[in-house]
Amino acid sequence: MPSSFDDTLSRLLASRDWLLADGATGTELFNMGLQSGDAPELWNADHPERIRQLYQGPVDAGSDIFLTNSFGGNASRLKLHDAQTRVFELNKSAAEIGREVADKAGRPVVVAGSMGPTGEIMEPIGSLSHALAVEMFHEQAEGLKAGGADVLWVETISAPEEMKAAAQAIELAGMPWCGTMSFDTAGRTMMGVTAPALAAQMDRLKHPPLAFGANCGVGASDLLRTVLGFGETPKHVIAKGNAGIPKYHDGHIHYDGTPELMADYAVLARDAGARIIGGCCGTTPAHLREMRHALENRPKGEVPSLETIAATLGGFSSDNDGTEAEPAKRRERASGRRRARA
Repeated sequence: MPSSFDDTLSRLLASRDWLLADGATGTELFNMGLQSGDAPELWNADHPERIRQLYQGPVDAGSDIFLTNSFGGNASRLKLHDAQTRVFELNKSAAEIGREVADKAGRPVVVAGSMGPTGEIMEPIGSLSHALAVEMFHEQAEGLKAGGADVLWVETISAPEEMKAAAQAIELAGMPWCGTMSFDTAGRTMMGVTAPALAAQMDRLKHPPLAFGANCGVGASDLLRTVLGFGETPKHVIAKGNAGIPKYHDGHIHYDGTPELMADYAVLARDAGARIIGGCCGTTPAHLREMRHALENRPKGEVPSLETIAATLGGFSSDNDGTEAEPAKRRERASGRRRARA
């Protein structure tokens, strides 16, 4: 593996107790004029100045890591916009713009090449084969690598088979990576993965990540419960929670998490053992500034209890954290509700 790709992130992790990642991509792009149903990745070519602004926001707010505008940049998702032949180009552009912003920051900033799920269900439940998933992720990885990404960042995954395919593709590209899954109500991903199961999978991968963890999901409280569920692990843990709970108001989705709440979340995430802390949906540069200030100025505390998390950030979405034994029918009903919401 070329050492030039992982120097920045590895060096920062070796020298710092925590790193601040970025916040929301979609929230910021919609504020810039992106319309529902449009492919954000097309803006890498059509509106590069807006993507530069997207990246500059978290850098100015103090983020040490920001993700590229390439979450849906695989052939399966781009096919929905008749852009499946532009995978390499759009991913390369996403990383190139990021490289430009990071190199002008005046301090070490990591460009993380975002790679989201394919949007398809893998075999044996669905029709997407392992080989085709690897091919799609590899094509995307090569574009991000060519554009100058420091590390690849697989995020919002729900199936272990898809995480395995992404890891193999990234190994083919010769890149380091980080990976996160999204845990829904009751502490499981849409495909039923628990926090301990993800931690165990990370240990088994032939090409393991530099860090792993959770992003998106329900709210900050639930995400921190998931972080605690990873248990003792030699790997660096990532926490990227949403800024509160989404609510529909005046024709738009708004997240009710204030910058002050996200500052509390960031400190609790650090105390819970996360080394890379950021936000997901609804998290703006204003949130990130408060998170950075809190991490720099509040002393490290003890590992928070579930009671402390709930009292500080709000209650959990369910009593079940995903690790308890549940009747099969209850799991099936929950899975059906999640599919209906997707």
